[in-house]
Amino acid sequence: MPEINSYGGDSPIAAFATTPGGSALTLIRCSGKGALNLAEKIFSDPEKLRQTAGNTVLHGWIIASNEKVDEVLISVFRSPKSYTGEDSLDISCHGGIAAGKGVMAALRAAGFRDALPGEFTFRAFMNGKLDLTQSEAVMELVSARTDKGRSHAIGRLSGVLEHEINAIKQQLVEVLSGVEIFLDYSEDEISANADEAAGRFSGQHSVREILARLRALAQSWRWERIYQEGILAVIAGRPNAGKSSLFNLLLKEERSIVTEIPGTTRDWIEALISLEGIPIRLADTAGLRESLDPVEKIGVERSRDLLEAAELILYLIDGEAGITAEDTAFINELKQTARRKPLLTLWNKADINPLPSPAETGGDYISISAKTGKGIAELEAVIVQTIQERFNAADERAAASLGTVRQKNLVEAAAAALEEALALAEQGQPLDLIAPLLREAVNSLGEITGEVSTADILEEMFSKFCVGK
Repeated sequence: MPEINSYGGDSPIAAFATTPGGSALTLIRCSGKGALNLAEKIFSDPEKLRQTAGNTVLHGWIIASNEKVDEVLISVFRSPKSYTGEDSLDISCHGGIAAGKGVMAALRAAGFRDALPGEFTFRAFMNGKLDLTQSEAVMELVSARTDKGRSHAIGRLSGVLEHEINAIKQQLVEVLSGVEIFLDYSEDEISANADEAAGRFSGQHSVREILARLRALAQSWRWERIYQEGILAVIAGRPNAGKSSLFNLLLKEERSIVTEIPGTTRDWIEALISLEGIPIRLADTAGLRESLDPVEKIGVERSRDLLEAAELILYLIDGEAGITAEDTAFINELKQTARRKPLLTLWNKADINPLPSPAETGGDYISISAKTGKGIAELEAVIVQTIQERFNAADERAAASLGTVRQKNLVEAAAAALEEALALAEQGQPLDLIAPLLREAVNSLGEITGEVSTADILEEMFSKFCVGK
């Protein structure tokens, strides 16, 4: 049976750090015990590689079967001053598929095995180079959609979240220590305050402070999720209302087909835009109307499904035709079925027919022209403001914030344990019932940084990374 590789250990591994293709360079990362010794077997000047210091770049050739494979630069990193904490090397070879594959084949022949997804970062964590929040920030940085998303990931990679979690945990440990000391020793052996002497919990004030910090962190995930996943904003309306024109205008490129013929868009199209650093997954949908055309009917049904999933709806009125009974019915339906999601109603084609007064329209509309661009800047500002209000988050946020669902779940678990501990304290329950809840909260916080972890959890987390990270 073939050997099944798993995380753990220090065997030499190698993987593409960049995708082979039509680029100028391809980068291959290698790490592990004896990695430099194995590399000597296929490098044109093995003695020079053997003697070179860490943080040094060498020029030479990769050799396989006495033939030159590719001309390369090798960046040498010696333990412990490397990304993984092990002896490592980054090989920069020529771009294209053939050169990179040839070098990888030579590495395998020399004794390297292919790295598992995220195995380099896994080793960095195991060797104390990164904690789990920093490890997760590596992939956040790779997948960042906007500059703000990148900036927040950099903050976590720099240790901002780790420091906040450790500070909260230290404050909680001090409370727990006081409780456990009293439980371990009789009141005659320690100097206790009146509450402790009576077996009551005296750390309620500190726990409330800790709970407030945890709730603020948990709240930060609502905003961070937007930067990582984006907000799904769906453009809806009757056929020929100008949905595709608005989609193209916000996207600043021609992606949707625009014609005078109603029903041109038969299915929805999605593209990513960024408004003030907020990633928005903008979707152009088929016109909402009753149709006998089986293809258009399927498109309308898919549009309705997308509206169910939307987090923001932009409903367009054809200003040239005015508000129809269909518009009114659809808007009322959306308000009923999507009470918890923002709905912005737009009066399009204002260049042809200006927006009537609120008394005439019977509601608040944003006046735009998808043809001339009039009102688009105002619309973008309203979209940003609506998202911020919807998710209860200001643009300028606290430095520490959560970056993954895992972190959010653990913070909420710690908070839930503390809430239960406070409830027991208010009921006058004994310390031996409260102490386990405090310990549970401490362990949850320890799981966030990786201080408390299991092999199964770690493998599950790092397996979601890309290969070469």
